[in-house]
Amino acid sequence: MKKYLLSVAAATLFISFTSANAKTDIDAFLDAEKQARYGNYQNFKEAVDSLSHPLKPYVEKAYWERYPSLAHQTEIENFLTIYEHTPLEWPVRKAWLNYLKRRNQKAAFIKNYRETSDSELTCTHLTFQLDLGAPKKAILNQVTDLWTVGESQPSECDGLFKRWRQNGYLTPDVVWQRVTLAAQGGSYRLLPYLKTLLPANERYLADLYSKVRRDPSAAAGLYRYKRKTVKEGEIALYGIKRLIWRDKELALKAWQKIEGLFDYTDDEKADVYYTFALSLASSGHSQASFYLNKVPKERQDRKLMQWQLANLLKTQDWEGIAAFFTGKENLSLGQQYWLAYSYDKRADHEKAKAIWTKVAANRDYYGFLAAARLGIPVDLNELLVNVNQALVTRVSNAPGFKRAKALYELERFTAARREWNYLTDTSADDEKLAASVLAAELDWFDSTIFTLAKIKAWDYVDLRFPFAFQEMFERYSKRSKIDLTWSIAIARRESSFAPDARSHANARGLMQLLPSTAKYINKGTVSNRRLYQPKTNIRLGTRYLQYLKKKNHGNEVLATASYNAGYHRIKRWLPEEAMPAELWVELIPYRETRDYVKNVFAYRQVYHTRLGREGNLLAPILEMTMGG
Repeated sequence: MKKYLLSVAAATLFISFTSANAKTDIDAFLDAEKQARYGNYQNFKEAVDSLSHPLKPYVEKAYWERYPSLAHQTEIENFLTIYEHTPLEWPVRKAWLNYLKRRNQKAAFIKNYRETSDSELTCTHLTFQLDLGAPKKAILNQVTDLWTVGESQPSECDGLFKRWRQNGYLTPDVVWQRVTLAAQGGSYRLLPYLKTLLPANERYLADLYSKVRRDPSAAAGLYRYKRKTVKEGEIALYGIKRLIWRDKELALKAWQKIEGLFDYTDDEKADVYYTFALSLASSGHSQASFYLNKVPKERQDRKLMQWQLANLLKTQDWEGIAAFFTGKENLSLGQQYWLAYSYDKRADHEKAKAIWTKVAANRDYYGFLAAARLGIPVDLNELLVNVNQALVTRVSNAPGFKRAKALYELERFTAARREWNYLTDTSADDEKLAASVLAAELDWFDSTIFTLAKIKAWDYVDLRFPFAFQEMFERYSKRSKIDLTWSIAIARRESSFAPDARSHANARGLMQLLPSTAKYINKGTVSNRRLYQPKTNIRLGTRYLQYLKKKNHGNEVLATASYNAGYHRIKRWLPEEAMPAELWVELIPYRETRDYVKNVFAYRQVYHTRLGREGNLLAPILEMTMGG
């Protein structure tokens, strides 16, 4: 099913590691890597000098990051120069800098230092520069930025900070900046310490910030604002914007008084209106429209406009939708779709049809819905990739590509992706496209998908929507009596077909199954190792979809939402009175789940069409109702 154009010579050029000697080369690399870890320099040098494998620098990395030594300074610095900015550099550079720091090699440390987020190394770098006579003002100005953060800094910075304070850089304004950063999202545990650095008449402010951080309702206590100062106003503003998400009624009442208590700028007020509008609209509060309309036009971004739309859709205010969105520029496809819907509801069918026709030209959830409304075929708008053979050859011969390929073959996926990301991040767009074709040939599905996204190459549909692990999806989808396009669309949305994917919530594998979910479906524990195996993951994932479909009485829209948010949460979201399914999807309160359902159904349609099947899978949604 691959439609991109690539000559046979180019397609086979980069499969150079599958020769009869490949196994021997890999074994030689693994043996050399072991020698590097043992720490015997002579054995390491003999092994690495005889190695011709693309991962030879990884053997050097393994040795230098474990055994840095001044005796080999030239070799280490040459390595760092050759591989600067690549994934090979920082592990070695960090180990080398720490080694030089321990041995008080100040000049060598400064020479080898590179800008980093590691505060400990940064403090050492600035300290060593001061010790060797660097201009004090230039260095201490940098220390101000290092000190003024919302978190604690490592103890290695204490000596530097002491010198900074002794030179008069610790001012009340700098202290207040750090108090604000610590209170508003940083570590509030810093506040007792920072309080001691404030002028005596302002120390109560640190206590007030601490109260509001721990309990936003404290911001509603007007008696706390004893002096009506600008800094008290900052704290009140911070607290009220947090309180609106916790206790809407209290926040609304408090803001009516706080707004007149302090002399806020128009921008500060607009920030409150924006936050209130988002919070109130997302919960369907009766005052949502009031605050949505108070937000200045220049602050009405797509996020806010989406909630304005949702607020109007909840009340099915078709007149309001037409009034709010007509004439606005850069409307999203969703906003255009619902504007047309509002025209249709008001019997202005020609305007509705004109907008829907425009929307239907897009390969998108709303495009497919609009096509269903108009009764016209879906349009995938796909392009055929035609890559230059010389360009493919150049990319395939790049050391970064060869290292990424070798790492993938060793199933060192994290390291492989680091190499791949470095390669593509430092490539021109045409080179990224050639790299995407190479990745597709090697079935690096996620690398292909993410690389094409970097260059916004959305129309190469065959590359962006591959039939990954097709035989397994067909077998287990059939066994679970669910449609192939549904299961493969779920996997495309969940992991972009990366078998080793793992989410922050600990979901694993192609279909992103939680271990607890896998255990329930399997009626027994499934090891983490097995969850990463495509066969096991797809088997359990398709069974879970079957289970959710049954729990939702055959409704695949609800089952899809349940796959993302959980069955019991979806039940709570169903309205008491029946509403159109497309309207219910638009009003799902969690953005992640709302977008998830739309994406999965759009992806299903893409796969449905790519399989040569006729019809619009989203058409049944137009006749479906939810709740009631």
